[in-house]
Amino acid sequence: MSDPYETTEAHLDRLLGRALNSFDLPDALVERLGTALAHSSSLYTTHHSPSAGLWRETHRHTYLLPDGTAVSLWELAYRLKGDRSTRCEVYPDKDGLRLAVARVFGETPSDGALSPLGEGEDEDGTERDLALLGSLFAASPQERHREYTVEQSADHARRVLRRAENADRPGERVATLLRSAYAHQITQAFGGRQCLADGRDAGFSLYEHSFVLLDGTELSLWEVEHTATPDGRHMCEVYESEAAARGAMELRTRVR
Repeated sequence: MSDPYETTEAHLDRLLGRALNSFDLPDALVERLGTALAHSSSLYTTHHSPSAGLWRETHRHTYLLPDGTAVSLWELAYRLKGDRSTRCEVYPDKDGLRLAVARVFGETPSDGALSPLGEGEDEDGTERDLALLGSLFAASPQERHREYTVEQSADHARRVLRRAENADRPGERVATLLRSAYAHQITQAFGGRQCLADGRDAGFSLYEHSFVLLDGTELSLWEVEHTATPDGRHMCEVYESEAAARGAMELRTRVR
């Protein structure tokens, strides 16, 4: 977390001090930044891949110069598999940031991966690429990649818990933990399937709501949406584990 009372000079010194490649920045740019009057920092993207043991975030640091112009530095912070230490690199533009991601992680992020977090998302922050749902359906939780959205995540968790109608939904302990959520992702683990419930058709979907807490830990809620109700109305149930959620689905129906 940034210090709201930190001076712009101290902030810049700290950023350049932790960046492994700060010596690559043009001298003229560093000199201009040294005259900055104010600064603002924001988390731009965050990506977690538990199965691969990888983690990365990108941050945008913007500096206001005396002539009224603004200059941004783009920071890549990451941890590699088997290494708990965080490494940082800084670039004067997003092109350099993209190349760094490709070099470090062996991938070239899509335009959306380096777009402002939350831009173009609906109220619930639904996943941006629906084409991934087919592969996610067959994947285990450990195989699913995390591409989190930083956007009112604690409020999203509150809404998910509030709409749960099952008596064994997560309790106050989980609700308290989720009040510190700052990023989240929604993936569909099972969906769009017609099933038989009490001899009639019913629709079932299963969603994983993954959250990142302020201490860096991850926590998921598993939401079952179905119409296996006496009057055929839509119902939501929420569970702490995928096994519990799938078990609840099996109690209500059999998949064709």
